[in-house]
Order: sequence, then C-alpha cells, then structure tokens
Amino acid sequence: MAHVDIESGFQYYACMKPRLLGILAALTLACSTTDDPEDASLSADEVAPVAETYAQIVAASYTDSRTAAEALELALDALVADPSEATLEAARQAWLDAREPYGQTEVYRFYDGPIDNPDDGPEGQLNAWPMDEAYVDYVDGAPDSGIINDATTYPTIDAALLASLNEAGGETNISTGYHAIEFLLWGQDMNPDGPGARAASDYATDGSSTVDNPERRGAYVLAAAELLISDLSGLEAAWASGYVDEFNSADPQEVVRRILLGMGSLSGAELAGERMNVALETMDQEDEHSCFSDNTHRDIINNARGIENVYLGRYGEVDGPGIYDLVAARDPSLADRLRDELAASVAAAEAIPAPFDRAIVDHREAVQATIDALRLQADTIVEVATLFEINLALE
Repeated sequence: MAHVDIESGFQYYACMKPRLLGILAALTLACSTTDDPEDASLSADEVAPVAETYAQIVAASYTDSRTAAEALELALDALVADPSEATLEAARQAWLDAREPYGQTEVYRFYDGPIDNPDDGPEGQLNAWPMDEAYVDYVDGAPDSGIINDATTYPTIDAALLASLNEAGGETNISTGYHAIEFLLWGQDMNPDGPGARAASDYATDGSSTVDNPERRGAYVLAAAELLISDLSGLEAAWASGYVDEFNSADPQEVVRRILLGMGSLSGAELAGERMNVALETMDQEDEHSCFSDNTHRDIINNARGIENVYLGRYGEVDGPGIYDLVAARDPSLADRLRDELAASVAAAEAIPAPFDRAIVDHREAVQATIDALRLQADTIVEVATLFEINLALE
C-alpha cells in the first residue's frame, strides 16, 4: 500500500488556495463585465408582451373615455332640451364620470405619441387649462363677455369654430375640451368652500333666463361635446391600428423609454409640479386643475393611478406583463421599491381632503406629502431607466 503524505497534501492546498480564489474572482469579474451590457440590453422577445399590454391599456382607457364622453353628450342634450336643476345635476355628474377614465390616460403623454404629437395631437384641445372664462362666456362684472355673447363676430357656433378659436391669441384662451364644458356647467367658482353655481336657467329659451344668449350657450356646450368625442375617437383609433403598429415595432429600448418618459414626466414636473406645487405655493384656486367643479382631488388620484396601471400592466379587464416585470427580472428589489412608491403616492393623493382649493390652505401637509411621494417615484423611474441604459431626460 502506497504511503500518502496527508500533511504535504494540506500544505499544497494551503499554498494553492489563494491562487485559486484569485483565479475564480478574476473569472467572476470577467463574466459580470461581459454580461452587464447583455443584462441591460432589452430584447424584442421580452419587451413585446409588455408593449402589447401597454397598447391594450391605452386603447381600453381611451375607449372608456370616449364612451363616457358620449354619455356626457346625452346628458347635455337633455339639459339643453329641458333646462332644470335635475338635468343640470345629471349633466354635471356625467362630466365628473367622464373625468375618471380620462385622468388615467395622461400618462401616455410626453413622448409625442398620438395625444401630443406636435403636428396634430389633440391634448391642448381636450384638456388645456387654466382657462380665461371671459373668453367663452359671461363672468362676474362682465355680462357681455365671451364667444357666446358675441354673435356679430361669431354668428354660428359649431365644433369647427371652437376648434379654430382654441388658444387663439393666448394659452388661456381655451374654447374647447373638458374644462370649457366644466365652466359651462358650473360657472365661475366664486365660493371658497364649494364649486361654481351656474343656474340651469342659463340654458332656458322660454324667456326665464336671467342672462343673454341661452340658445347660443346650448349650441356651444353641445359643439364642445361633439369635438370632445371626435378627439377621443381619433385617439382610440390610433391605438387600434396605425400608431400602435409603429409603437410595437419600435426598438425595444425606445418602447421602454417612451413608457418611462410618460410615467416620469407626469409624476414629477406635471403632477407634482405644475398641478400641485404651483397651487400650494400661491394658495389660489385659479391654479387648480378642475377649479369650476372642485374635482381637482379626483384628477390627482386618477393621474397617480394611471402611472401605477402602466407599471403593473393592468387596467380594467387588461392584466398582463408591465414594466414591473422587466425590472424584476434584473433587480427585484428595485422593482418592488417602485411598486411600493407608486402605491404610496396613490394613497397620499386619496388622503388629501376635498376640495383641493381648501386643502392648499387648510391641509397643506397632506398636499405636500403627495408632492414629495410623486417626486420620489419620479427619481426612482429615472433609476429604472438607468438600469436599462436609457437616458431619461425629465424636466
């Protein structure tokens, strides 16, 4: 039997161990250096189902927005045909209902898609604000102001006229969209503790109206509704065919960049900044989004939910892979962190006491907490983009 020198064997292993560990470390570093670009790079196979889910969410939410706008038009028809407190309240509720799905679509902005394409995007015609009320109708101290009360210059009111006048001569010269209709339903918000209080008789053509031009006011609000439906139908069509094909066939990195740009831009500069922080600083109800109806708190909640929808890949009956799944495949902790931050911002928005124009005075800490939550998630969205080697330039 051969003699085995165990002690020598251990000495040999002890000498070789540091050298082996060094080789293993070098190999590990080499592999990680080689694999990093591959890990960061997004393949068409993994992005395709995320893009498909995103497109389905966009299409479904625009369909819901168009359907709700059609219900609003029916309620406006009833108001104009038979002005009463009942038909006015029904039209107001239909407007509030129409804002729910649309608020969740605003995350599809900011990358020059169908909604805000520089050439023909209808965003400014759908949702522009703040508006100079006197551009459309009478206001306190100016009973003859506005397009409605200028039959000489504008003898016929129709959708084409309103579209041509929107933002003509200034950004606050808003003649179309949700907020023009909102103003025509509620009137100026002169009440610090509640919404505007336009009378149903503003639409009465039987001589009972206390203001001029009820017929033209009715024609105006119906033309605005017609244009609203037309614009939403166009967006719905773009995401059913046409633009959606270009979107799905784009480079995988570009698809994800667009989605993240919409999420990050709405989170930070738009919602936390323009829509919330400005009003918090000025404490002026004229700086809130839906100032006539006091519906701004719902605008904020639905914007925040829209961002969460896109990240998680869910909306209504749509439920598929989202950006979360792409992130989780590479950095599960980052994926969960952003998921939790999005949920926190929705919860913070829901905790703001309504109406918003009182919250910016009496509950400032709740408004600030939501702003902070939105800014935090915007930073994390940039971090997610960096994970995929995407340069996300947010304002």
